[in-house]
Amino acid sequence: MRSKPPETSARVSTPPDDSELAQRAQAGELSAFEALVERHRDAVYRLGVRLLGSQADAAEVAQDTFLTAYRKLADYRAEASFSTWLHRIAANFALMRLRQRKVANEVGEGEEVEDGEGEPSFNSRGSLLDDVADWSRSALDLTLDHELRDAIDSAVAKLPKDLKEVFVLRDLEGLSYEDVALATGLSMPAMKSRLHRARLALRAAIDTFYAERDDGAGGRG
Repeated sequence: MRSKPPETSARVSTPPDDSELAQRAQAGELSAFEALVERHRDAVYRLGVRLLGSQADAAEVAQDTFLTAYRKLADYRAEASFSTWLHRIAANFALMRLRQRKVANEVGEGEEVEDGEGEPSFNSRGSLLDDVADWSRSALDLTLDHELRDAIDSAVAKLPKDLKEVFVLRDLEGLSYEDVALATGLSMPAMKSRLHRARLALRAAIDTFYAERDDGAGGRG
């Protein structure tokens, strides 16, 4: 009876990380850059939708972002992650469109359009508020959690644009304080002030949600 040859474990290849792909793209390997586009295009598109409230504008921002990233690959020094670098470019394009839209509204109508009007709600993911996460844990029930997310989405959509942009970039997209300040062109104190005001508005919305829920529960009792 022949003995079986020892089994050799199949070597599982791990996909290259962003840093390796970026280096290969900088060396002229187009397929490496295409892999980066494939990996990050959904996140860049979501950022555009969150900031602009328009799928068409978000698609254009994504296109502009990756074209610019390809042209400026030589400038990427890996001091920040490739994702952060890419998000910074996308944020700049999105904020530029917001400013152009504001100017067009002011010129066309003689006054600024009410912030948040007609914009869709935004998906909230990740850490929304540094100081809200702990006391929102009572929303772990799926139904309640869904209702709380709806309340937060609605509150984010109603934020003035200057507050929304810093909140989305920092608390939803996870950019560093430095990157948010750079993307928005704000000083660090001004950016943190806007972020604080946005978080206060979200805190008030969540407080209102719990107050209304408790009132409803008391009325049913």
